[in-house]
Amino acid sequence: MAKLVIISGSPSAKSRLNGVLDYAYEALKIHGHQLDLIYVRDLPAEDLLHARFDSPSIIEAQRLVEQADAILIATPIYKASYTGILKAFLDLLPQKGLQRKTILPIAIGGTISHLLAIDYAIKPLLSVLGARDILGGVYVLDTQVTWTESGSALLSEEITSRLDAAIQEFSEEAIWQEQNKLISKGV
Repeated sequence: MAKLVIISGSPSAKSRLNGVLDYAYEALKIHGHQLDLIYVRDLPAEDLLHARFDSPSIIEAQRLVEQADAILIATPIYKASYTGILKAFLDLLPQKGLQRKTILPIAIGGTISHLLAIDYAIKPLLSVLGARDILGGVYVLDTQVTWTESGSALLSEEITSRLDAAIQEFSEEAIWQEQNKLISKGV
């Protein structure tokens, strides 16, 4: 069973991105992976703002990232880029903190004009952190996620289809990463 971490860069507790992540989480559970969630908004703001590497909350989040075989990184797109809160957290990871990890970027935005934010804003940052296995990613328009009267997110058929394909690839790559880790340990 591969270890996966989902990192949410959304500053809001209730957002369309969370609806997308709920869908991804449930889909990954079906694949039988061990899942951990990091909601960056729940980390102490002072620790993020002042780059407190010795913060127990930051150390625990770093540990989850370090132990992961694969990481799903999700963010809303504001002004053609990822959120500042996500950047503040990623700045606290070690220089090669994403090395030997499969990464699936997911972004949500209000306009198709921000579609390339994954390729031109998110992927370069992930590369600097050592990621080499960065999957294509999924960009979601705000209008493709609506809220039902019961308060749950309803994703368009197009998005669920694209997410299913990305999650399948992500799952397969995560298993491959886990197997390589075991081989390198001689297990």
